[in-house]
Amino acid sequence: MLTRMSRAIFIFPTERTGLLRSLNQTWLRAKFARIVVFYRHMFLIPGRSYDGPLPPLTDAEIDLSKRLSDHVWLLAGAIGARSLTSAPESLERAGAYIEHIFRSSDYVPQRQEFSVETFSQAQRTVTSDSIRFPTVKHTAFNVIAEKSGASSSSGIVVVGAHYDSVYDCPAANDNGSGVAALLEIARLLRPLVPTKTLRFVAFTNEEPPFFRTEQMGSYQYAKSCNERKEKVAAMICLETIGFYTDAPNSQQYPHAVFDLTFPKTGNFISFVSNLQSASLLRQCVGTFRKSVKFPSEGIAIPEQIKGVDFSDQINFWRFGYSSIMVTDTAFYRYPHYHEAEDTPDKINYDNLARVVSGLASVVGELCER
Repeated sequence: MLTRMSRAIFIFPTERTGLLRSLNQTWLRAKFARIVVFYRHMFLIPGRSYDGPLPPLTDAEIDLSKRLSDHVWLLAGAIGARSLTSAPESLERAGAYIEHIFRSSDYVPQRQEFSVETFSQAQRTVTSDSIRFPTVKHTAFNVIAEKSGASSSSGIVVVGAHYDSVYDCPAANDNGSGVAALLEIARLLRPLVPTKTLRFVAFTNEEPPFFRTEQMGSYQYAKSCNERKEKVAAMICLETIGFYTDAPNSQQYPHAVFDLTFPKTGNFISFVSNLQSASLLRQCVGTFRKSVKFPSEGIAIPEQIKGVDFSDQINFWRFGYSSIMVTDTAFYRYPHYHEAEDTPDKINYDNLARVVSGLASVVGELCER
């Protein structure tokens, strides 16, 4: 005997099809939501994101905010676009500035140089039926500053940020904010006597046309660590960390289902890793939440999710090193991503100071564990 529901489906095939489609969509959304919750909570992200009025800046954080602003205005204002393909002289100036700031914090910076071939737009030849771009060889370089650990067998903690820009973009947030944070974390940890060796690395060539190629500075660096058989215990990638807003629905995600478990307001800093780096992610988020009253989210998810591997941590994953990305989520929040409007005035330096203060504690603790 047919039940009432089955008779209705049999008698009204159009409604049956729509009902089944609706049920399938609802089931799939619910299943995917459970998967997201599973990935978020199976790794037991410690603590809770801060939720409340932000406390006033301390005197140290006021000074830090000013220093961060100075770095970003120099990199994205005075120097501007800094790309090997469109502004190689400016890229060289940015690298020299980073070396200068490291020296002022009592580090001895070193360059890791490597050869790169690019197409020259300036030397292109145009005929009636073609445009030819000759190849040009460049010497690109990463800038490295190190604080030796007390125990050579304890491993190495790497903190990195890319200092190049995408083509003609001034790149204040992507990634002047990350470089400024790198420089200030190095300064804040100057008195530290770490157990693990601590390295600060400013990477070149993260942006297109080098992204996902062996010409990325981070690929060259991670490869050299692997060749030297170095024990990189952790890598922290600082990527686009300066934009925060309390505007409703200002935060986007790779899939609408993330809205079910994550905030819709883009006022937090995020910690992101692949599944293999989940333990490092837990440790970093836990320390950050204990150290500073600022909203934070953390998730370890597969690399196939759009954006998870969109920075230099991808190359450390390639060589089997645990690595996480710290980010304001870039194009999922920031309206000026990879645009000429990515200028220093878009950065919230007070919030960036709060984040950098917390990250200094994260890096310091990593060096002791």
